[in-house]
Parts: sequence; C-alpha cells; structure tokens
Amino acid sequence: MHASLLPASPAPGRLRRRRRRSGLVAAALVALSTFAAVTGVVPATYSAAAAACGTTNVAQGRPSSASSTENAGTPASAAFDGDTSTRWSSAFSDPQWIQVDLGSSQQICRVVLNWEAARAQTFKIQVSADGSAWSDATATVNGASGTQSLDLTATGRYVRMYGLTRATAYGYSLWEFAVNVASGGGTTCGTANVAQGRPSSASSTENAASPASAAFDGNTGTRWSSAFSDPQWIQVDLGSSQQICKVILNWEAAYAKTFKIQVSPDGSAWSDATATVNGVSGTQSLDVSATGRYVRMYGLTRATAYGYSLWEFAVNTTGGDDGGPNLPGGGDLGPNVKVFDPSMSSASIQSTLDTIFKQQESNQFGSQRYALLFKPGTYSGLNAQIGFYTSIAGLGQSPDNVTINGDITVDAGWFNGNATQNFWRSAENLAVVPVNGTDRWAVAQAAPFRRIHVRGGLNLAPNGYGWASGGYIADSKIDGTVGPYSQQQWFTRDSTIGGWTNGVWNMVFSGVVGAPAQSFPNPPYTTLATSPVTREKPYLYVDSGGAYRVFVPSLRTNSSGVSWANGATPARRSR
Repeated sequence: MHASLLPASPAPGRLRRRRRRSGLVAAALVALSTFAAVTGVVPATYSAAAAACGTTNVAQGRPSSASSTENAGTPASAAFDGDTSTRWSSAFSDPQWIQVDLGSSQQICRVVLNWEAARAQTFKIQVSADGSAWSDATATVNGASGTQSLDLTATGRYVRMYGLTRATAYGYSLWEFAVNVASGGGTTCGTANVAQGRPSSASSTENAASPASAAFDGNTGTRWSSAFSDPQWIQVDLGSSQQICKVILNWEAAYAKTFKIQVSPDGSAWSDATATVNGVSGTQSLDVSATGRYVRMYGLTRATAYGYSLWEFAVNTTGGDDGGPNLPGGGDLGPNVKVFDPSMSSASIQSTLDTIFKQQESNQFGSQRYALLFKPGTYSGLNAQIGFYTSIAGLGQSPDNVTINGDITVDAGWFNGNATQNFWRSAENLAVVPVNGTDRWAVAQAAPFRRIHVRGGLNLAPNGYGWASGGYIADSKIDGTVGPYSQQQWFTRDSTIGGWTNGVWNMVFSGVVGAPAQSFPNPPYTTLATSPVTREKPYLYVDSGGAYRVFVPSLRTNSSGVSWANGATPARRSR
C-alpha cells in the first residue's frame, strides 16, 4: 500500500504525513508506515534483538565440525540433527569448540545450548565470516545445567561454542546447539553508502580544507587528511545500530600502511571489525561482519611521511539496496488494523467486516482509517464491502496465496446509486471467486485495484448502472470480462483480462494482455502494447515463520501482463 495510492483524505480530515527518511529506506518501510496513514495508529516500537528474533533453528542440519570428539558415536553433527537423544562430546581437555556453517551471513540474535551433564563451566559464543577469523559474540559465560538460552547481537556465517573450562572431568557435551536469526533481517550486502552525509569526526585534520566530513560527502574531489603522526582515526555516526557488511576506503596517495576497521555502539567503547589490514593505494574494499552505530578507520602506521588521507569512506549494510536498518516483523499493528487468519470462523470475520463498513460506508470526511489484512489461506462465504478510508489486502507473496470465495464489493447505495464520490479505498494482493461469477468495484478515482486475481468477471459500475467516474487497475488478472458500463474513464496497466465490453469517454490500456485494439475516439480506446518503465509498489506479506516482511518488486521495462504470471514477482529486495 504505497502512501501515494492510499485513500487520501480531503482537507477536513487530512492526516499529517510523517516525514519520510531519505533514500530507499522509506520504500522499505512503506508497508508498515501505511498502517499509520490508514489507521491513524503508529505501529509499536520493536526491539531488533528481541521482538525480531525468529524461532526457527537455522543451524539444524547444517555442516558442522569440532576441535575433537570423544568417539565415533558423538560427532559434531549430532548437536545439529534436531534429535535430543544424540549428542556431541569432546575430548577430556580444555579448550574445545564446536561450530556450524549457516551457509550465508546471518543476523544472529539467539543461541540455545542443550547441555548434557558434562557441560561447560565457562565458554564464549563466537562468530566468523569465513570460519577462520573469529570474534566474540558474548563475553565469557558461565555454563548452566540443561538448556541455556543466550540472547545476543552478532553477524556471521559461522557460529561456534568455544569452551574455556569444563564443569566435570569429562569433555564438553551438547545434545543440541540451536541458532536463531532476526526474523525481519536480510542477508544480502547492500550497495548504498549509508555513511554519506552522516555526522563524522577525526583525531586530527591537516588543515581547515581537509575536514572529516569531506570523506563522507560523496565528492571524490574533496578529502580528509590527518596530522603527520601515528596513530590517527576517522569515524562516522550511522544514526542507529546497523549490521555492517562492507567498508570501502578510497585512499589518496597518502594511504595507511596498516590499519583496522572498528565499530562501537556509543562512539566510546570500540571493538575490532577486522584484524590489522595492509593498506593499498586507491580504492580498498573490505568485507566485514560486525554490528554497530559508529564505524571508524583506525590508522596504525602511515605509508608516507604525510598524514592519512581519504577521498571517500563508504559503509554498506545488510538487508537490501538501501543498506538501512532491518525491519523487524510481528507485533501489534494497532487497533484499526484487522488481521484475519483462515482458522477464524467466517461468521466472526464477516461480523468485523460489516461493523467497519457500517461505520465507513458514507464516512466521506471522517478521521477513521482501517486496514483489513488476510493471512495466506482460503476464506469462504465472505462479502467484504469496502467503504471510505478502508484498504483490503492479502498477506501472501502472490495474489493466489489468499483466496476469498465470496465478494469484494464497492457499490453506491449510500449515494442513491451514484458512484462518482466513491473515493479513498483500495484492494490488493489476493484472489476473489465471486459468488455470482462477477465482482463489483464501482469507484471513482483514488481507489486502486492492484495485484488482484478475479476468478470471474469484474463490473466497474454501481448497481443500476448509475454514474461512475474513473479508476485504476494494475498488475491484476481478471479471468472473465471487465464491464465498465457507465464508467466514464478508466486506466488499466500491466494486467491480463478476458475481455472488455465498452467505453464511455476514455479507456486507456498500457501493457494489458487481452485489451481491445487502439481505436480512439470511436470506440474511445487508447492502447499501448507495453508499459515503458514501471515498478509495482512495495507490499506487506507474512513469511513462513509468521514475521511481517516488505517485498519491493523489481523495475520492469517494456512490460505487459501481471508481474506474477510465471511465479513470484521478481524482487528488488525483500526484507
């Protein structure tokens, strides 16, 4: 539900729009910010380390290894097989470790250890990007008998329990070793420079013309340079804790001979995100796996007699092209967001739909806002009548993931059969099987019909064929015929239809399979075979773990038909 296509309120009921963050971060958050616009309720604040932590054991069945095993019957793999009757146990000495390869870099939020009687007295959880260089995800932990759950914040592909001391004379022994990751996070390293324009500082500057900010201004003609001594540093404040996956340094001729990349949650306590790195002249790209709000280059030794000098200092983060903070899933979406589940009774769902419609049917200048969201599955016997400031949407990745055996109806009984004021409502991302074979969507602008699969026909006129004045269909498939009847004008884009019956003033088709041929002005059809450049709006869906995620479709060029014709809609990113 893109903000520009929400049921927009006229001046008497206009809601203040929340300022959107620059860049694609706003696009990533658009689906949840929609709820604030639709309902007037801002979603609850989430904790990325707690509310966003998934419950799936992503370590189960993954490749594993250990420093040692007690015998052939207690291999490392036994701690990752999901079977609490098998176990890994080590040799009877300190230290020992067991590790797992998650297959890709992950945002790790919890480790659960199910100890056998021979537990660790003290240990650490460590992570690594490559299985070679390790960093501590926890301080030294005291082992506890039985199941021990550890909340943490770390990023890595490899996770290990590093045993320091044993609690018994035997080895370390684990029934199971589980890893949970952030349910709303992504694992792809973004390409946006999230450090650009952010507040920065340095240990020193050569002169007033080479400030720290010059390394974060996106201009390779300006630079930061330090005093002519060791050590020196330059740092940037990203504004919030981020999962950092890459740092790119564009060195001037006066580069570092050796340096480290470090991160900090508060700009005070620093930890190494890399070991000591040998600097190279020109652009130097470093893959890292660290979490922090502040990032700095800590120069140890200079390669020249001059100071350290950087044209640009870029930071990339995980989760998508925007590189922004990951969007946690789940939680309270507000009292005006109604989320339906297939396990609910049809009578209960219908009662909620009817109550909202009774309030919103003629509430043209009211302040109430509603979102009706349907989780994947099949719903039967429903008639979702959609009034003012109401959006109905499926929470599947494809429209066919949510099927309503019934109707999604907009009519004009409230205005004596005149649909010219049926504004400010929307439907998207679900399939409908109309009771009598034809669904009715009698609207007049500001009422998009997106990503809908109508398994039947579609009537765009009100009951009695009263006046109607325009609307919009996109990325939708109507198996039967679309009948505009009294609709004066209409725009349909990148869709598939079974046919089109008539036109009044102006009917426009762009990239519509099954559209009538170009014939304006008689009949008044303007038809383009393809749409030159389009991107479908982001939408909200629920993943297999039950977390809310935002899907951002890819750009399409010279397109026709629905984006989901051959399976899932191609994604720019999903988070």
